[in-house]
Amino acid sequence: MLKAIMPPISPMDPINVDLAQIEPRGNYLPYPVSRLAAKIIPQDLTNFKSRGVSRVERELQQELIELRERYLSVIDAFNWNKLIYEAQFRFEPVIGEIYHLYNVEEKHHLSMIEPESWHQKWVGTFRLNADGRWEMVKIAPDFDLRAWIGTMDA
Repeated sequence: MLKAIMPPISPMDPINVDLAQIEPRGNYLPYPVSRLAAKIIPQDLTNFKSRGVSRVERELQQELIELRERYLSVIDAFNWNKLIYEAQFRFEPVIGEIYHLYNVEEKHHLSMIEPESWHQKWVGTFRLNADGRWEMVKIAPDFDLRAWIGTMDA
């Protein structure tokens, strides 16, 4: 067997003593170690911190606003789809075609008849997507989905 030949470590060797040292060296200390060392003046970081905090708060506020808008749009899409799927219709809608939702005698009806041809209370016009979701094309200006949902909960 070959043994690695290592020179004996002398306790007086200054390089080995510095490497074996557990304490931090003078050049890494947060304070000067001699009177000849340069004066250490701590920086005032309050301006940096306040700028950083205000910038991060603005960005996070914007993200929260975007999340809220996205959340409300998903809720609205859910409620429109629920309203249409619970409406009365006696045909199977074709994907990609446009249909019209009406309020007839306090019940919702889905129809192929255009609003100009049928004189019932028109709610909106929708298209059926390939994933089974109803996409809003146009809504009646006097119909408020969120108010209607509120009346359904009561």
